[in-house]
Amino acid sequence: MWEYTDKVKEHFLNPRNVGDMEDADAVGEVGSMACGDALKLMIKLDGNERITDAKFQTFGCASAIASSSALTEMIIGKTLEEAEQITNDHIAEYLGGLPKEKMHCSVMGRDALERAIACYRGDPEKEVEGEVICECFGVTDIQIERAVTENHLTSIEDVTDFVKAGGGCGNCHDNIQDIIDRVLGKGPRLKKKPAALTNIQKIKLIEDALSREVRPELKKDGGDIELIDVDGNRVLVALRGRCATCTASEVTLKHYVESKLRELVTPELVVEEVSS
Repeated sequence: MWEYTDKVKEHFLNPRNVGDMEDADAVGEVGSMACGDALKLMIKLDGNERITDAKFQTFGCASAIASSSALTEMIIGKTLEEAEQITNDHIAEYLGGLPKEKMHCSVMGRDALERAIACYRGDPEKEVEGEVICECFGVTDIQIERAVTENHLTSIEDVTDFVKAGGGCGNCHDNIQDIIDRVLGKGPRLKKKPAALTNIQKIKLIEDALSREVRPELKKDGGDIELIDVDGNRVLVALRGRCATCTASEVTLKHYVESKLRELVTPELVVEEVSS
């Protein structure tokens, strides 16, 4: 269990400025509910570009809600130029600190504020810059490099705490380490074989992949899938709905379900249908 400060608990239990703002002058949206965290920040400004009101809607954990609530309190009354100076560290400090595993919540707040300011100034919506390094959470090399540089990160675990990259299947760990080494001025490393997943890690990743990627697609055609068991690299499932009686069920299992799990979890997985 993480240790939360009294101020984090207060902002979680009694969040400030929650809700929608229909006449917002600018909106900043970051994150994704599929990845577990999302934030929509709305701001209102006066003629002197001073923020007179701010509201938020957040999907996430206690730290995400508390960070969003704190951010709105921090920016109300500030000019855009003053608000631009707010970093994720400032948000964490305002709350009396955050568990290191939850620092990504303060980063999400900072990113939403940047997008809202860009929106107000009419800056075009930028596409995500860089190459996606962490497929599980859609984090790019540019985002990782920025987190490492700004927060003086030195390990993969640090990067996961700040931007979530590396917190899924682990296939991106070598690339994350290369970015850390480059930022810290270290030379290239010999590639290491990725650490084997534990059974608990493997089951959790399989469950997440089925829930986030596979089931929504099957449900579009009236089908569904249920995880029955995981035996080593054998994934035992039962097809439901229309998939259970479809003549192409074997194709669905091998060419879609199995290939998707191999992509998102580990290439050694074999998916088998069982009756239940």
